[in-house]
Amino acid sequence: MTANPRTALLDLLARTSFRLGNFTLSSGAKSDYYIDCRTTTLHAEGARLTGLAILDLLAEHNLHPAAVGGLTLGADPVVSAVSIASAWRAQQNNGSPLIHGFLVRKAEKTHGTGRRIEGFCEKDAPVLIVDDVCTTGASTITAIEAAREAGMRVIAAVCLVEREEAGGRAALEKACQGAPFLRLFTANDVRAAHVRQLSPV
Repeated sequence: MTANPRTALLDLLARTSFRLGNFTLSSGAKSDYYIDCRTTTLHAEGARLTGLAILDLLAEHNLHPAAVGGLTLGADPVVSAVSIASAWRAQQNNGSPLIHGFLVRKAEKTHGTGRRIEGFCEKDAPVLIVDDVCTTGASTITAIEAAREAGMRVIAAVCLVEREEAGGRAALEKACQGAPFLRLFTANDVRAAHVRQLSPV
C-alpha cells in the first residue's frame, strides 16, 4: 500500500470520480465536468485513503477535533472514514486521539427525539466540518451553523475537492469566522490527474 494517502487518493478520484461532459450542478450552474466523490469515498480503498489523508491534513495544521461531522449525504462517508481512521491510528500509535462522528440532517426529525444532529453532540467540543465537493459552500455552511446551534465549537472546515467557483471560498471563510477552511485538492488538480491517466506512457 502507498505511503502517501493523499497522492493515492488523488489518483483514485481522477480515475473513478471525474467525468467530462455537460452537467448541471446542485447550484444550478452548468459545468463541463463533474466530480462524484461518493464513488471514491464509498470505495473500500478510497474510504481508507480519505480518512488517512484528512488526518494528515489535520496534523499539518495542528488541529485536534473531538469529532467530525457534515451535512448528509455527501459528508456521510467522509465522516465515517475519518472516524475509523482515527481509531486505527490510535491503535497503531498507542493512544492517538479518537475523532468521533456526527451527521447533520437537512431538517429536524418530525418523530422520535426530533434531533437534527445524529451521533456525537457535546457542548463546547471542538469539531471539524467536512464535505466532499465545495462549490458555493452551501452544504458546508449549513453544517457549520447546525453544529454551532448545538453548542459545538467549529475549529475548521475541510473539503476533499474545492471547485474554486461561485464565491464558495469567500462564503465559507466568512461562515468559519476565523477558523480555517482547508481542502485536499482543487478541481483542477483532479482534472490534471485525470488527463495524465488518459495520456499514453
